[in-house]
Amino acid sequence: MLDHLTYTAPEPKVIAGAKGDWELVIGLEVHAQVASNAKLFSGASTAFGAEPNSNVSFVDAAMPGMLPVINEFCVEQAVRTGLGLNAAINLFSAFDRKNYFYPDLPQGYQISQLYHPIVGEGEIIVDMAPGIARRVRIERIHLEQDAGKSIHDMDPNLSFVDLNRTGVALMEIVSRPDIRGPEEAAAYVGKLRQIMRYLGTCDGNMQEGSLRADVNVSVCKPGAYERFVETGDFSHLGTRCEIKNMNSMRFIQQAVEYEARRQIAIIEDGGEVVQETRLYDPDKGETRSMRSKEDAHDYRYFPDPDLLPLEIEQAWVDGIAAAMPELPDAKKARFVRELGLSEYDAGVLTAEVENADYFEAVAQGRDGKQAANWVINELFGRLNKQGLAIADSPVSAAQLGGVIDLIASGEISGKMAKDLFEIVWTEGGDPAEIAAARGMKQVTDLGAIEAAVDEIIAANPAQVEKARANPKLAGWFVGQVLKATGGKANPAAVQELVAKKLGG
Repeated sequence: MLDHLTYTAPEPKVIAGAKGDWELVIGLEVHAQVASNAKLFSGASTAFGAEPNSNVSFVDAAMPGMLPVINEFCVEQAVRTGLGLNAAINLFSAFDRKNYFYPDLPQGYQISQLYHPIVGEGEIIVDMAPGIARRVRIERIHLEQDAGKSIHDMDPNLSFVDLNRTGVALMEIVSRPDIRGPEEAAAYVGKLRQIMRYLGTCDGNMQEGSLRADVNVSVCKPGAYERFVETGDFSHLGTRCEIKNMNSMRFIQQAVEYEARRQIAIIEDGGEVVQETRLYDPDKGETRSMRSKEDAHDYRYFPDPDLLPLEIEQAWVDGIAAAMPELPDAKKARFVRELGLSEYDAGVLTAEVENADYFEAVAQGRDGKQAANWVINELFGRLNKQGLAIADSPVSAAQLGGVIDLIASGEISGKMAKDLFEIVWTEGGDPAEIAAARGMKQVTDLGAIEAAVDEIIAANPAQVEKARANPKLAGWFVGQVLKATGGKANPAAVQELVAKKLGG
């Protein structure tokens, strides 16, 4: 929790049905691909975009006699994620076999963790608006293998299988049913993504499938959720349906909204919601049935006989904790506290870890607010306009800092700085050298400025009388002096001299 804010929980989303009001209850299972060069139980590459079936070891292909060997780095990444979510780290965990038929999982079962996960209960704070946030409890994080990919659109009669993803390490992050609306569900996934990207445990690339969410949605009458919280009795909540493999924040919101209204219509028509797994069709904006929802006994879980229980030492966990980076909430609070930024600006600058790193490099030894204004308004504005990421910025943090230094020293004006920024953006180079070579520096010689002021005043006696009668008109003289000096005169010095001369 940020130390400079008092959090207030938002009101739950209420949807009006034909026969009364309803509230949403949402829980999410987020599958995050572990950032690792090798898979969970083999040394095969995890590189995205490789030729089909090129990143496949004998273990991944389930060749006879091949045994899984745990990837220690994947375990470390799961522990690091748990620490980032203020969760309990279980020193004892174990792997189980989840049995079901998948054509793209050759061994015929998935190695997962049901009974003894690597990470226990935790929580995150999800910002909804300035000063308003939700605390979402994490039930568990467990490690498991990903399946491959079946491809059905390459041949009218055949399906193809790509096993490159088979065996890639996933962290399944399971929330409690604490989320109360579609916007909150999307914000929760966004916050998880942000934290894991800061930690370096998942790249968060939803387009490539690195982050996917299964969204469990149910509806209940107002007050039922509070009774569930008091008693822990799920019967107070409605029957849930799971929407699988959501890989877009926008689609998550749309799917939750549609599914809630679908369930309300069924109940109010006298029917019963069937617990099932559904898919979201973004083209039609609706969910559709995929299969009946399985329970744990349907998968016939049992301990994996090829893998010993995983026992880790507290000292090893402590070492990981000691090397943790500053997380987004703490960084945002520091930007507000130490650099004087608004909560909004601090939120923009910390939304992505690369943006925060860039800003900190620019702000180092400089005025924080001025640095924030240049990064947000000029740099981000230009990047967004041209569809570029911060990593592709033609202007480095050192170059932007150089522009700001010239403003701070009074060598260039704000208008000159924008012109200079444009040159650096398109041509590159050192800002100070460019400003000197192209004569962009301000005239700060008071004698030269005063001569220009005297000349303008002498040439416009009628305007002088008007300005002395109405001091607001003095700005006209300032503009004329700046124009006469090609915009190079220091505006503050011009303003002071004009006021002095007209006052006399």
